[in-house]
Amino acid sequence: MNEKLKGIGIGMLKKYTMLIILIALIGFFSIVAPSFLSVRNFWNLILQNTYVIVAAVGMSFVMMAGALDLSVGYQVSTIGVVTATLMTTAGLHPAIAIACGILSGIAMGLLNGGLAVKLRVDPIIITVATTTVFQGFSFLVSQGNSFSGFPDAFRLLTKSNALGVPLDVIIAIAAIGVGSFVFNLTYYGRHVKAVGSNREATRLAGINVDWVTVSSFMISGLFISVASFVLISKQGTTNSTIGPGTEFTVITAAILGGISFTTGEGKMWGLVTGVFLLATIENGMQIAGWNQYIQYVVKGTVLLVALGFDQYQRSRTMHVRRAKAEPAKAARPAN
Repeated sequence: MNEKLKGIGIGMLKKYTMLIILIALIGFFSIVAPSFLSVRNFWNLILQNTYVIVAAVGMSFVMMAGALDLSVGYQVSTIGVVTATLMTTAGLHPAIAIACGILSGIAMGLLNGGLAVKLRVDPIIITVATTTVFQGFSFLVSQGNSFSGFPDAFRLLTKSNALGVPLDVIIAIAAIGVGSFVFNLTYYGRHVKAVGSNREATRLAGINVDWVTVSSFMISGLFISVASFVLISKQGTTNSTIGPGTEFTVITAAILGGISFTTGEGKMWGLVTGVFLLATIENGMQIAGWNQYIQYVVKGTVLLVALGFDQYQRSRTMHVRRAKAEPAKAARPAN
């Protein structure tokens, strides 16, 4: 019984490691920076990261399919300037501009996924290349200019609320809900996880692996579009330099939250934990007055820890699979 309870305790500790670390960080920064522990600061943390949550949900589709998208930052940049240009310079209705922004996000996802599948090149390499393409396109559209004065209808994304809850918070919650629904209750979500877990075995099972890969990038592009709208609506301005760096945040947050690009595993609640763990670190360091360069070191270290954690998860999963396969192998009759 004691061994069983011990096993359960270890399992719970592994499952909720990042949540425990988040609570510990909140306690730590509450001591070193007393103003950190306030309702206002926590509410600001939520409002500042609604777009990050939406983008991270999009990235989770790509990661659970066994890939990484390093072009997300300039996807945000491109979608932002395209949407802003259409609303301000072209004078189009916000609904039309948003529709065009969504189409551009899906198109960039299609390009990334399509090239990776057709060229049989690792998506990481493809998205390194398309990052430069999207960067150039963003600056071609913006001509290096900043855009502001967005229509009130567009600013409602972050300036309105329903039953006292800001609309962008509702959008973030909806994104989490959609992600949870797809991954837990649909065949497509199971197929995405299967591709990320074992691509070749999934192909042999009759699943169109290439389509799952391409569609995961397109869905990610859709979520990235919404994240971009929330970001520029909140800031009230945008230019081609707004967006880059988002990829670091969402990838690190996703890995910290247990979203693995090597085993096809992950939960949306873990993703949210990862986002707020990163946000707590950054916010806490700023309030505590830590040197900016120290912040870079800490953020880089967190990414290394996240990658190490993902590798640990992968090794543990492979160990479990081998352990399950051994009895079956031993039970086979000898030729």
